[in-house]
Amino acid sequence: MRVFGIDCGTEWTGYGVVALEELPRGNRLRPVCAGAIRLSKRDSLAVRLAAVHRELDGLIGKHQPDAIAVEEVFHSVNAQSALKLGHVRGVALLAAAGHALPVFEYAPLKIKSTVVGFGLAKKEQVQYMVARLLELERVPEPADAADALAIAICHIHHAETAARQPALPAGVPGRAREGAR
Repeated sequence: MRVFGIDCGTEWTGYGVVALEELPRGNRLRPVCAGAIRLSKRDSLAVRLAAVHRELDGLIGKHQPDAIAVEEVFHSVNAQSALKLGHVRGVALLAAAGHALPVFEYAPLKIKSTVVGFGLAKKEQVQYMVARLLELERVPEPADAADALAIAICHIHHAETAARQPALPAGVPGRAREGAR
């Protein structure tokens, strides 16, 4: 399994690809790539969105993930900022759809809880745990790249857990799996 995580932002949009390797003694997370797309405030919103789409489209094509994982929209005090973030998320979803990939969305608390063990973890704690889980020599920079890797790790964890669950017999109501859309 190879997951492309996207941390949408209006100044920096982080991305990270994590692969799950099946080894004889258990599974291992392997970092494939990580980085961030820097967006200039001087450019119009349309130009910034086109840049995000172009970059994500190229990266998705290059790394051939099995799924895309994105952070859900959080509630913001500033409606204008939330709207702009929504535009970036829309472009990220469009890039995924252009490659016919499934998209999974996770709440920030779910991501932090999965990766750090605490839903209110600080950015530095997320960076530290991402480095530990991926066996990196140093924390990923910028923080947006670490967040994107955390989103990918979150999806892998939840997908693995869901895959280990026994199937419910036909006609038995069950809970919908969180994160799957």
